[in-house]
Amino acid sequence: MTDYPIYLAGRFQTTATPLAVVSPYSGQTVYQTYTAGEAEFEAAVVAAQAAQATMQALPVYERYSILQQVSAGILAHRDEFATIMAQEAGKPWKTAQIEVERSAQTFLVAAEEAKRLPGEILSLAWHPAAANKDAIIQYFPVGVVAGISPFNFPLNLVAHKVAPAIAAGCPMVLKPASKTPISALLLAKIIHEAGLPAGGLSVLPMDRVTGNKLVTDPRFNLLSFTGSPEIGWQMKRDAGKKKVVLELGGNAALIVDKDADVTLAANKAVVGAFAYAGQSCIHTQRIYVETSLFDAFIAQFSRKLAELNIGDPQAPNTDFSNMIDENNAKRIESWVNEAIADGAKLLAGGKRDGTLYAPTVLTNTRNAMKVCNLEAFAPIVVIEAFTDFKQAVATINDSSFGLQAGLFSFDSRKIRYAFEHLHVGGLIVNDVPTFRADHMPYGGVKDSGLGREGPKYAIFDMLEPKLLVTDHSQSQF
Repeated sequence: MTDYPIYLAGRFQTTATPLAVVSPYSGQTVYQTYTAGEAEFEAAVVAAQAAQATMQALPVYERYSILQQVSAGILAHRDEFATIMAQEAGKPWKTAQIEVERSAQTFLVAAEEAKRLPGEILSLAWHPAAANKDAIIQYFPVGVVAGISPFNFPLNLVAHKVAPAIAAGCPMVLKPASKTPISALLLAKIIHEAGLPAGGLSVLPMDRVTGNKLVTDPRFNLLSFTGSPEIGWQMKRDAGKKKVVLELGGNAALIVDKDADVTLAANKAVVGAFAYAGQSCIHTQRIYVETSLFDAFIAQFSRKLAELNIGDPQAPNTDFSNMIDENNAKRIESWVNEAIADGAKLLAGGKRDGTLYAPTVLTNTRNAMKVCNLEAFAPIVVIEAFTDFKQAVATINDSSFGLQAGLFSFDSRKIRYAFEHLHVGGLIVNDVPTFRADHMPYGGVKDSGLGREGPKYAIFDMLEPKLLVTDHSQSQF
């Protein structure tokens, strides 16, 4: 069992409270780290405040160099990261490898965006009183950032907070998920070796009480949270005057229209529904298929589903493995049983073995059922037929969430209609809503969040504009 100290303002150290990290697949303790208490929290905040001036003054070329080195360092530790994620998160090895590559790309994009920090020259001579005045707008780091990341992407969703903060020149205190903190601590080691100034980053596993200080402490200027909607919106209420960015959940929907390539749509939909046991904010949870294609889609979806390799996440050919813990597996088991009792038809799965919940397909559901209306965050999908395209769009909108949606169609009119009328943060055409490129603006509306991630857009949230007005009326000669 490997021991990983916490990272506090440029130093790796232990605390009096060990934290066991347990594999959701084996149930065995695979790593040990430590829980930060109030003393460590206070030291991290004080160090972050002290590092503000250094981080702000860090030249762009140095920020760029650090971020590039981190990107290269992640790839150099590719197999180590993949092993850690397979063990601490139950993430299949080949899925974890993809996350490593994406995380390296996230830091590389942030490095490029560090060279493109915004600025503006503004003419003020739109009014006689300003005839001899010019202005510039320069953007400065917002200050100390509190970051809270979830278990499901324990490296890349940490990268989406830390990399923009470095690019913007903001110190960060990060709380990784208590179930999956080891990926973040290995990343901290790589960042430390890349030469980030002391105090520029602390990575502290914390209990809920200490972690809530990231929300309520007024010394933080921005809170960036990724997690459940219930917790996220409560944090916004408790955050006081600080800026808040929320990347929350969803019940992402997919429309398969009558001109779609059924085989392509079904094959991609299986991946969207069951990658990492559906534990993704943009997991494909609801699928609406035009009636004439419904039977063919179900047949191909079932064939593709049967090909999934289920088993040990560390095996190189595993496609599907356990959920993060038994409580979540039991939760989705109860939702599915409740839907079946209320008239839903089970097409596949519906069985649980400890933390393993089989890939599950339902039909004949109603929008009011939990499996449709709430965020499942689990390996289930509902598939229903539709006849009216506009009604399918309306059904998708009949939800408190609005993160991403997908559409398989080659009809430009329907694509445009869906884009204009779906209440989501992004529409993915001829792919599933589970698609994400790490440099795109990512986030949702309604209960799905506030603000956007993607390095460029996260950097914007971590900067504040400052105006300089110059009167040059006395400069005449």
